[in-house]
Amino acid sequence: MRIRGNPRQKFGFWSQPATVFAVIFVVIFLLHAPLLQLPYFWDEAGYYVPAARDILLTASLIPHSTLSNAHPPLVLAWVALWWKLFGYAPLVARSAMVVVAAFSLLGLFRLAERVANTEVAVASTLCTALYPVFFAQSSLVQVDLAAAGLTFWGLSAYLANHRRATAIWLSLAALTKETAIIAPLALAGWEILGCFFSKSSYGRLRNLWDAGQGPSRRILALLFPLIPLALWYAYHFFRTGYVFGNPEYFRYNVASTLNPLRFVFALGLRLWQVFGYLHLWLLTLAMLLAMLLPPLQDGSVERRRISLPAQMTFLIVIAAHLIAMALIGGAVLARYMLPVVPLVVIIAVSTLRRRLPYWPAAIVLVVAAFVLAWFFNPPYGFSPEDNLAYRDYVLLHEKGEQFLEARYPMAHVLTAWPVCDELTRPWLGYLTRPMQVVRIEDFSLEQVQSAEDFRSRFDTALVFSTKYEPPPTLLEQWVSRWQKWQEIKTQFFGYHRDLPPAASAQILGGKIVFAAERKAQWIAVIQIEKQEIQEARSNPPRRAVLAPAR
Repeated sequence: MRIRGNPRQKFGFWSQPATVFAVIFVVIFLLHAPLLQLPYFWDEAGYYVPAARDILLTASLIPHSTLSNAHPPLVLAWVALWWKLFGYAPLVARSAMVVVAAFSLLGLFRLAERVANTEVAVASTLCTALYPVFFAQSSLVQVDLAAAGLTFWGLSAYLANHRRATAIWLSLAALTKETAIIAPLALAGWEILGCFFSKSSYGRLRNLWDAGQGPSRRILALLFPLIPLALWYAYHFFRTGYVFGNPEYFRYNVASTLNPLRFVFALGLRLWQVFGYLHLWLLTLAMLLAMLLPPLQDGSVERRRISLPAQMTFLIVIAAHLIAMALIGGAVLARYMLPVVPLVVIIAVSTLRRRLPYWPAAIVLVVAAFVLAWFFNPPYGFSPEDNLAYRDYVLLHEKGEQFLEARYPMAHVLTAWPVCDELTRPWLGYLTRPMQVVRIEDFSLEQVQSAEDFRSRFDTALVFSTKYEPPPTLLEQWVSRWQKWQEIKTQFFGYHRDLPPAASAQILGGKIVFAAERKAQWIAVIQIEKQEIQEARSNPPRRAVLAPAR
């Protein structure tokens, strides 16, 4: 028999998946209601929304309004379908993603219920739904959360020995994002290793695998997702001439990341994102402390733990993602770890329930910490898409870009990505008409100074914080003195410091006519002085000078 966890508890409310999904959807939708009409943010504006819009307008799975990065099109087609049915608007796209988030949480609920019980499933689903990264991603038009959710469904089917369902769910995950293939490949390798140990004399090691029948069929089910993913890449190559996206995308995310030193630092960041990031350390610490306590008794029976084979399944998937995501991915984003963070949550919640008498109180404290992290940024650098800081970004950019359109509608604007897309594509939700832009990479000193070489091509500049910089702490001030660390961040992780608006205005020869700030994020509009005035200032007329008497 395959691992089935506790028999599903057929009592009351939680026995009906449709009812559980409906409750999850309503709660998530209501929590996200104030966010659903926001214009598109960062990678949404830069890739996912243009690619989905291309599907809507031309039925092309290969985007043409932006460079293809070879992501499979399943989620983008889903969003395009919603636009087709209900109209093109951020509200429609974000509602479609809330449905995906609710379905993903239902998959997590079923997985946790299968390996543990309903109590653990409810608490794990609640913690995951309110974890800041998952919560923020729940209404953003991006693919990582959807890939994670389909992986949860696949793992649930795998642990129940439903081979056909395993192949289907994990294939859909791979067609959502190519990195979802990590889980089935890792488990296939684990199953192959299990075949070796099942014939050996290592009795204890054999307990790490389930004793179910048909390991070869399970391996085939796990390898099956390679077929649809390979077909997608073949189609992409046929249409574009590239297998893994445009060359710059491949260089940034793969070719430039395969460095041993970078791998070590990236692995440390990935471990932090899985076990400590944005108050996750509270749950991890509570789990470790609870393991010092003896298991609780229900009557005369010791509370059951997650079976060892199921724990090993989780561990293999977590380890594979940690290693793979430390090797690839130019930006070390927390959302890339969404397929495995909820697995850690399930194990932690199960441990607390098994060993801590008042475990619901611990869950309440963890949930409260997660909710606080929606609104209060951490004392370290992080991506604004990981909590409601992305809302601050969008509101700032709405204000700044609407001012720019109203005051300088015919201006040529110096700016950086993704604002160059926000200004030229009104359908992203920021402007009513496109503007002319001149692009630089960022607002570091080198890039702003380089703009002096083509100052005649723009008459305004829209500068903004391209990354979140927390107020300096004593630890950060000490670490910042270590020059080597600064060099490592710059070399491997694209670190730079944005110039303050006043410094940019001084270098560009302009004055700030608009500025706004929200929680350490900022934006400013700079009006560049007329060229002839600038030249007059740099070459003042000579005055007659009388020679002294001799």
